[in-house]
Amino acid sequence: MATNRRVSRVAELIKREVSQMLLNGIKDDRVGSGMVSVTDVDVSGDLQHAKIYVSIYGTEEAKAETMAGLKSATGFVRSELGARVRLRRTPEVIFIEDRSIERGNKVLSLLNKLQDARSPETLDSEEDIGAEED
Repeated sequence: MATNRRVSRVAELIKREVSQMLLNGIKDDRVGSGMVSVTDVDVSGDLQHAKIYVSIYGTEEAKAETMAGLKSATGFVRSELGARVRLRRTPEVIFIEDRSIERGNKVLSLLNKLQDARSPETLDSEEDIGAEED
């Protein structure tokens, strides 16, 4: 079992290498249909499994196509990781779509709408208070 420090170092190394592969290593056209970025990598304690969380920007069709391309490129990514990262055993790679950025944007837009809806009410009530004091 690896230490927590080693697991986090291996996760960061995998994140960096997979990001480089996404830029210029994976030749599948489906991967290029949406803008892809690696948001996080979760490596198991025994360094045998790596969950790679990717954020995809684009339409739903482009997202589905990109995920299909990533899943088909899993073997290539694993073999490239084996060549680039010096580990006794190369971890099994699983790509997972990360929608946390979309959820965060949705929450922020809802908060902004709520703030915009309350702003005129707040201004009206402050004006009424100022008029009563005169």
